[in-house]
Amino acid sequence: MDAADGFPEEGSRGLNEATGAMKGSSVMKKTRNDSSQVADIVSPGRKRQSPDRMGSERMDCDETHSRAASKTASKPSTSVTASAPKREGADLRGAAGGRDDGAVGENSLSELRKVPRKLMGALQFSNSHTILVDVNLYAKGTIVARNGLALWDAYSVRMPYMEQNKLQGESRWEKIKTSLRNLEKPWSLTAKDVEKNIKRYNPKYKDEWSFDALQKFFEVIDGDEGKSLTRTLKRMAGLALELPEVCPKGIPLLRTGKSHSITLSQKQIACLLANAFFCTFPYRNATNPQAEYAKYPTINFHSLFGRWSERKMQKFRAIFHYFRVVTGAEKKEWKVPEGLVTFSREYISESSIPSWKRCSEHLTNLNIFSEGTIEGSGQDKLQVDFACSLVGGGVLASGLVQEEILFLVHPELIVARLFTEKLGDTECLRITGAQQYSEYYGYKDEFTWVKHHEDNTERDEWLRRKRQIVAIDALDFKNPKDQFHMKKVDRELNKAYCGFTGDSETHCYYPTIATGNWGCGAFGGDVRLKALIQMMAAAVAKRDMAYFTFGDRGLKQELEEMHHFLTQRNITVGRLYRTLEHFCYALNTGNQRASDLYNYIRTAVKDTTSLI
Repeated sequence: MDAADGFPEEGSRGLNEATGAMKGSSVMKKTRNDSSQVADIVSPGRKRQSPDRMGSERMDCDETHSRAASKTASKPSTSVTASAPKREGADLRGAAGGRDDGAVGENSLSELRKVPRKLMGALQFSNSHTILVDVNLYAKGTIVARNGLALWDAYSVRMPYMEQNKLQGESRWEKIKTSLRNLEKPWSLTAKDVEKNIKRYNPKYKDEWSFDALQKFFEVIDGDEGKSLTRTLKRMAGLALELPEVCPKGIPLLRTGKSHSITLSQKQIACLLANAFFCTFPYRNATNPQAEYAKYPTINFHSLFGRWSERKMQKFRAIFHYFRVVTGAEKKEWKVPEGLVTFSREYISESSIPSWKRCSEHLTNLNIFSEGTIEGSGQDKLQVDFACSLVGGGVLASGLVQEEILFLVHPELIVARLFTEKLGDTECLRITGAQQYSEYYGYKDEFTWVKHHEDNTERDEWLRRKRQIVAIDALDFKNPKDQFHMKKVDRELNKAYCGFTGDSETHCYYPTIATGNWGCGAFGGDVRLKALIQMMAAAVAKRDMAYFTFGDRGLKQELEEMHHFLTQRNITVGRLYRTLEHFCYALNTGNQRASDLYNYIRTAVKDTTSLI
């Protein structure tokens, strides 16, 4: 194997302890007085009315399964957005792709460090970076696939067109081609046509896979939308058949314990996702613990086709809209965007993990917003995906919280499920360049696809959209008290630090983090503790932070006051860590309650300065 091709070295795969991430709800008011969105700097001692708290809930993890500059002389600032009291009966919902959220935190966000004009240098592959486009032709302004051979081994994606892909002793790809060509022919298509042809090359699941959700979708759409769907499906079939030409070179698996990046063109991603829709990827359907890909997310779309619900209806609208755009089935100006996307698995070794007890860094700037969403207001920032350890969570099933919504409006993220092994305790997945195709509002059962989103985000030197998303999975605490053990605190600190740090060639120009109630809600995370953990990790990573409380103004005030208290007393990360140690000991010996955390910190460090 040629190391220059960027394939990972053979290594231990191991078992991961991470069990999935809590979702923070991307919520905001669907209707509101825009004048309430003006941001201002608020005195830490200023009191505000605290409405009922709005928690977030993590759905199924998978039903079938930004950088700051050096410290400045002045103390870090704490900033929050002013917001009008919630009207009786008003709905807290996600913005339509965040587009009506532009005014949220405008002044405060401007105080955070901006994306620097960083030159990325020439696009080139290395031992740790696989590039699937021809870099020489790319340098001349042309994006074409890089020539090479796909590999049929445990370290690469097993491509459907490879000769080793057999069905009953014959080429499975030939059966796939015949079936997909059948879908290209008819004047009109039905869900039954799709089901019948997919099951021809997946006979093992003939009686197991249900297509009732897809069937229902066909029944409820109107005439014009039905005609559009037929055109889209026919073009999707044609796009899937281009796979041998579009992706001739092997795609490495992003395996646990290895840092590695993959850069693909948006055309390659579209082709891979078309194949995923038609369930062509071999060995990716079995979910038993002994299966070869048991530690990978599902990628074939079969789990989306069954078990009808209104959630599935809206998911189909988002997915088919993406394919309408990239196949040009609806408008002549719609076509596959000509850009690149980079997927980077980042692994931090034990020797690179900070010694939290001895960290001398002070907290960085923190801006807090009770309105807005991470994806809507977090442009030009490192956006945190409250991820499942199997990235994408239930996006291909019934899950519809922060991560799934993120993947639905940026469907290019879904391809990460093809090659990303379950995340370990000191690993994250960073995606640079994904494009937004849809606008939406709502969350969970109220999620609604709205319309096409015209993404005008600037591209960097590698033709990637200047949008970066990092997937970090939090622990699931069945017993909330368990998180107040320092081993668990260390794990969450290390995970957040892994996501917040990074200086590799593929991602070093997002100085501010856009995050929120990571790991809270149904996974039992304590919002006050998780907020402190993220502040500490951001400080050591030297990044400012924009924190969205998703409608919880009481939490906004608490975090504002605690951050102000700590920064005014020059409390270091190490000192705060040792205070957390003492608090956890007191809590586990029955002398404190979780709700006492911030009062305990105030008492412990009042009128003192940081000591290392």
